[in-house]
Amino acid sequence: MEAFSTAARPLTIPELLALHPDVPQSSAYRNVTALIEVGVVRRVAGTDDHGRFELTEDLSGHHHHLACTSCGKVEDLPPSIRLEQALAEAARVASEEQDFEIIEHRFDFVGRCSDCRRRGRQADRKASGA
Repeated sequence: MEAFSTAARPLTIPELLALHPDVPQSSAYRNVTALIEVGVVRRVAGTDDHGRFELTEDLSGHHHHLACTSCGKVEDLPPSIRLEQALAEAARVASEEQDFEIIEHRFDFVGRCSDCRRRGRQADRKASGA
């Protein structure tokens, strides 16, 4: 719980183990599973095969995610008023078009993080001989 409460983003099991090397891997998996079952932790989808976990919204506050397709990193995106207004409008449209009552939203943006974009530009410059 300590690792989740101090993390600024969803964590993988290997990241949890790096923060607490005294915890056996099997215990980490069991503990995360138990925390999911009692509704304290939730799994966050990324762009790779690694499971990422974070405290539920009730404990961590409402936010969204930025998921990098290059490195797999998933970061929290605190909601701004402008972003939430746009998402509320999108939810209203979806609700009207599909006759579906929307009670909450979760939204992830998928793309490339600044580090991966920078590495890509450097690789492009090297390839072009610049």
